[in-house]
Amino acid sequence: MGLLELCEEVFGTADLYQVLGVRREASDGEVRRGYHKVSLQVHPDRVGEGDKEDATRRFQILGKVYSVLSDKDQRAVYDEQGTVDEDSDVLSQDRDWEAYWRLLFKKISLEDIQAFEKTYKGSEEELADIKQAYLDFKGDMDQIMESVLCVQYTEEPRIRNIIQQAIDAREVPSYNAFVKEAKQKMNARKRRAQEEAKEAEMSRKELGLDEGVDNLKALIQVNLAGCLKVATTSFMF
Repeated sequence: MGLLELCEEVFGTADLYQVLGVRREASDGEVRRGYHKVSLQVHPDRVGEGDKEDATRRFQILGKVYSVLSDKDQRAVYDEQGTVDEDSDVLSQDRDWEAYWRLLFKKISLEDIQAFEKTYKGSEEELADIKQAYLDFKGDMDQIMESVLCVQYTEEPRIRNIIQQAIDAREVPSYNAFVKEAKQKMNARKRRAQEEAKEAEMSRKELGLDEGVDNLKALIQVNLAGCLKVATTSFMF
């Protein structure tokens, strides 16, 4: 199966630009930032062991998409013909895509993560991301909470309030999956939030961190919100 077919299967579109969430006219920097943002959502570190294989496959396909669009010649062929050269060095080599990702995006510190969280939460960027996630997943809160950057399950009331305000303002449609969500799904997410807190406490003890809300909060962020290794595109350069 070729790259375009794989993208259609995994991401629901064969358009490489749509996979990265960028315009066809996007600059090299915009393509890089698009890859970075989507990679945060599909990175294997974000999922449990049971989902690791599927996440790794998605991550590898995403890496190939970026390899094509970041290569001047390959991108030109794709733009002109709508095809990719499956036999090119870009796609044929057996590359360690996670190692490749780490070369592109530097590892950041916990302080970087916390600094990003302070600027991201409540920002226009976060608001736009939440609305887009709501539209993409048609109101499914399980997927919304998984996809938005730096969000803990304990923050669900805040996220729901943002979405409800957008619905009331007619900025987004009212999906039944959101307004008529079964209590069982809500309770399942509540249990996950409780599990997050327990895991964070165990990690705190293992790492020898002092007790405190800030440390626990940081650990939860590190474990489950996709903010461990990369917080935002501002740390990319």
